[in-house]
Amino acid sequence: MATDKDLRRLALDLEGTTEAPHFDRTAFKVARIYVTLAPDRKTANFMFTPEEQEFKCMLAPEAFAPVPNAWGKRGATTAILAKLKVAELKSALETAYQHALPKKPKRRQKS
Repeated sequence: MATDKDLRRLALDLEGTTEAPHFDRTAFKVARIYVTLAPDRKTANFMFTPEEQEFKCMLAPEAFAPVPNAWGKRGATTAILAKLKVAELKSALETAYQHALPKKPKRRQKS
C-alpha cells in the first residue's frame, strides 16, 4: 500500500522535480506539473495521455479513475494511493514525469 510519503519521496527522486503549493493541493513539477497530491493526502492526480489513462484504469480500476471534468478527458487521472503498491506508484510517477520534462528545441534544417 502506497502513502503520501512514498509519493513525495519518489517524486522528489526524479531529476529536477520541485514541490510547491498549487491551489489547495501540493504539486510536483519539472518544466510542468505532472502530479498533485490532494489536501487529505489520500489521492493524487496524475497527468497522463488519454491512452495511458485508459490503460491504467483498465489495469487497476480500483485504483485509477479519470478526473471527472475536461482535464480528465485530456488524461488527468486520480489515483487512490492506498490501492497502489509502491512499484505501481513509481511507474505512474515516471510515466507522468516524462510528459512534464522541458521540450527539446527543434533542430533547424540546413538549406
